[in-house]
Amino acid sequence: MAYFRRFDYPAPDPKILDRLTEQQKEMQERIILQKPDFDLKLIAGCDSSFIGEDTILSAFILLTYPELEVVEKVWHHGPVELPYIPGFLAFREAPNLLKAYEKLQQKPDLIMVDGHGISHPRRLGIATHLGLHLNKPTMGVAKKVLVGKYKEPAATKGSISPLEYKGEVIANVVRTKDNVKPVFVSPGHLMDLESATEIALKCAIKYKLPEPTRLADHYAAVFKKEVK
Repeated sequence: MAYFRRFDYPAPDPKILDRLTEQQKEMQERIILQKPDFDLKLIAGCDSSFIGEDTILSAFILLTYPELEVVEKVWHHGPVELPYIPGFLAFREAPNLLKAYEKLQQKPDLIMVDGHGISHPRRLGIATHLGLHLNKPTMGVAKKVLVGKYKEPAATKGSISPLEYKGEVIANVVRTKDNVKPVFVSPGHLMDLESATEIALKCAIKYKLPEPTRLADHYAAVFKKEVK
């Protein structure tokens, strides 16, 4: 997810910017970071993909835990409801993700999102958005850093270093496979960093990405071809 200014987009409407900023301030006050209170049996991975500039497709993959066997695959596509505004991308993705989530016959105990949780300039990445909307434990596993500084973790799987921003540890930089680039694991809502990191590593059984988000990313591309 990119939060730099894209010069092919017009400047955002100041009224929309003010409204979204106020929403973020209100949402920030509701974020709860805590050791999750669940018996983790079902975990969902989710991801979104844009089709051109006007359409978004979101996929949810439901798996058993810790076996990581696929139980359900659902998706939803629809029009993008908000223009691109740097730092507010979660507002573009959340509505369609919620519609995809409604299609799940069984609901997960935890949602692992391909994106950021609190490791966001205003602590409101897409994982945190979803957690607040659904009142559900969420965590983010992102491929790139948005904000903060860190030291590269050791090259072996399981190596971890903290990502710090404004004096706070907002994520862990986690090596999920030997000698591959790390991922950035952060709590979203109703989750703590330690638990999120542990679960991410347990779900990274073969590839760089943990299975829930790897499969969500894979099937989002598959479903995208169906739409086209």
